[in-house]
Amino acid sequence: MLERIHLAIVREVEREGSLTAAAAVLCLTQSALSHCVKKMEQQLGTPVWTREGRHLHLTQAGQYLLGLANRLLPQLEHAEQLMRQYAGGLRGTLRIGMECHPCYQWLLKIVAPFLRNWPDVDVDVKQKFQFGGIGALFGYEIDILVTPDPLHKPGLRFEPVFDYEQVLVVGAQHRFAGADYILPRQLADETLITYPVEIERLDIYQQFLLPAGCSPKQHKTIETTDIMLEMVAAGRGVAALPAWLVAEYAKKVAITAVRLGRHGIAKQIFLGVRESDANTDYLEAFVEMARHVELPG
Repeated sequence: MLERIHLAIVREVEREGSLTAAAAVLCLTQSALSHCVKKMEQQLGTPVWTREGRHLHLTQAGQYLLGLANRLLPQLEHAEQLMRQYAGGLRGTLRIGMECHPCYQWLLKIVAPFLRNWPDVDVDVKQKFQFGGIGALFGYEIDILVTPDPLHKPGLRFEPVFDYEQVLVVGAQHRFAGADYILPRQLADETLITYPVEIERLDIYQQFLLPAGCSPKQHKTIETTDIMLEMVAAGRGVAALPAWLVAEYAKKVAITAVRLGRHGIAKQIFLGVRESDANTDYLEAFVEMARHVELPG
């Protein structure tokens, strides 16, 4: 009979690379773990590993069990964590994953009132995921995914919470300042500054430059919004950001927004949740609050 400990053994041996290291994680002696492995393979009626010296390699059956372990164990561990929190009088922690780099200022406008309204729910924000945001949702690493690019899959639900326009950000003295809009070819002599995100996920490339067969003179990446916009204000390059974010920063930094193309680039921010959790009261409350956050134009 397949048991939870079997899945845990397969996962930890794969993670740690040896029985000795896995035994330490599982709080077992190496001899006890070896006995468990032998008994597991006897019960399953098939080898889980092949052995080459000290090295273990998963068989086809072992690969299947590893996939099962990676799907089921995080769910069980998450459920146990929630049960401990419920037992302690807590509601749990709302773990928010971010696939939208410039959305932190927007998120703060929700988190503060949410924490006031839900004093028994904590909030944690995560940005880097081993398998990406969708994988983090399926793997129970996060509970809500903030993304401008939803990937609709069975078991997930994405709710649009606000619309915005992606604009070009230039310094107040830049030659584009005051223009109604710019065309892709006009960026051929510019340095484009973006977050360190793959080009495939940058709207200014996918929806503006590449369809027109154009590219900037130079492409630089900067992780933080504040430094990026200081660079833009100093005339070191241009950037593409949400219009609402530019409006906020324009109050303190010498920057201005210019439309990308005659019709602009319209975008939406979505909140993704697991369908099984969608009716959780504090999750529903967070999504509803997100829909009513007021942003500058």
